[in-house]
Amino acid sequence: MAKRIEGTTPKQDGYRMPGEFEPHEKTWMLWPVRPDNWRNGAKPAQKAFAEVAKAISQFEPLVMCVNQEQYTNCREQLPPQIKVVEIASNDAWIRDCGPTFVINDKGGIRGCDWTFNAWGGLVDGLYFPWDQDDLIARKVCEIEEIDSYRTNQFILEGGSFHVDGEGTVMTTKMCLLSEGRNSHMSQKQIEDKLCEYLNCEKVIWIEDGIDPDETNGHVDDVACFIRPGEVACIYTEEEENPFYQEAKDAYETLINTTDAKGRKLKVHKLCLPKNPVTIMGDFAIDAIEGTKPREDGDICIASYMNFLIVNDGVIVPQYGDENDAMALKQIQEMFPNRKAVGVNTREIVYGGGNIHCITQQQPKVK
Repeated sequence: MAKRIEGTTPKQDGYRMPGEFEPHEKTWMLWPVRPDNWRNGAKPAQKAFAEVAKAISQFEPLVMCVNQEQYTNCREQLPPQIKVVEIASNDAWIRDCGPTFVINDKGGIRGCDWTFNAWGGLVDGLYFPWDQDDLIARKVCEIEEIDSYRTNQFILEGGSFHVDGEGTVMTTKMCLLSEGRNSHMSQKQIEDKLCEYLNCEKVIWIEDGIDPDETNGHVDDVACFIRPGEVACIYTEEEENPFYQEAKDAYETLINTTDAKGRKLKVHKLCLPKNPVTIMGDFAIDAIEGTKPREDGDICIASYMNFLIVNDGVIVPQYGDENDAMALKQIQEMFPNRKAVGVNTREIVYGGGNIHCITQQQPKVK
C-alpha cells in the first residue's frame, strides 16, 4: 500500500537521490500522442520512442505508460519484454512529471512527487491543461507500491537537475529562478528545498541552459555527472554555433567549482551537432488553443548531452549530423565500462526534448 508522507523530508528520513550512474531497477517512459506537439499525428515520434525503448531494454527492464486510446497501437509497436501499462497523461515527458526516486541503505525506496505546471504554468508554460501529467508521479508510485513525498507549492521538473549521489546537485538559474515556477521563493529557499528533498549539501548553479523558450534552460541539455567528481559538459569552439556562449559559460563554471566533498571537478567536453536542427517547411501540427506553436525556421534543442545512463550502457541521441560519430566516441570514452548506443532522435527533438527528457530511471535498492 503506497501512502503520502507528511511532515518530513527525504533528508530527515535518511533517503537520497542516487546518481544516474548507480544501478537501476528499471526505466519508465510515456507514449507520445499530442497532435499539437508531435507532427503527423505523433506517428514519427512514436517510432522514435519505440527505438529508444528497445535500446534501453537491451540493458534493463522498461515500462511504457500509454493512454487508453493508444494502448493497442503502443503494445503492437514494442517487443514483449517491454511492459505496457495504461496511464492517462497530457504529454510524454516523464523525466519532468514522473517521480524522482530516493533510496536509503536499508533497502528502502520512496518517490518525490514534484508539483508540475508544464514548464511555467500560465506565465510561459507550453500547454494547458497539465492536470494528468501532474498525477503521473503519484500513479507510478502507486503501481510500485512505494510511499511518496508531495511538494505542494514547489514546482520542479526532473530534467532541471542532476545529482552525484554524494551530496551535490547541479542546476541552472535560468530554470529554477524563472518567474513561472517558484517566484514566491528566494534562491536560498529553493536551494534549501532541493537539498532537503534530494539529500544534498551543495548546489552548483550554472547560469543558463540552451532552451529558454522550452523548459527555461534545463541542465540535462548542458551538463551531467558521469561519476562522483566528474561531469560532462557541452563544448564548442565554433562561435557561430547558436549555443556557443552558453556552452562556454557552463564549462567555465564547472572547471572552477568543487563538489560537496570538496573535490575539484574533472570536466569532460562533449561536442555539439555541427549543423543546427531546424524545423523546415510544412510541419503538420494541429493548432490548439493553449499550446505554443512550432514554426518554420525554429532552431530545435539538439544536444548530445541529453543521453541516458543505464545498466552497462549509455543511450545517446543521434541526428544524422556529421558530429554524431564523434559524440558517440566521446561518450564511449567517458564510460569505458558501458556500451554507448546511438538512437536517431531527430523526431523527438522536433517535439522539444530528447532521450533524457522522455525517460525516468528507478534505482535499484540494496
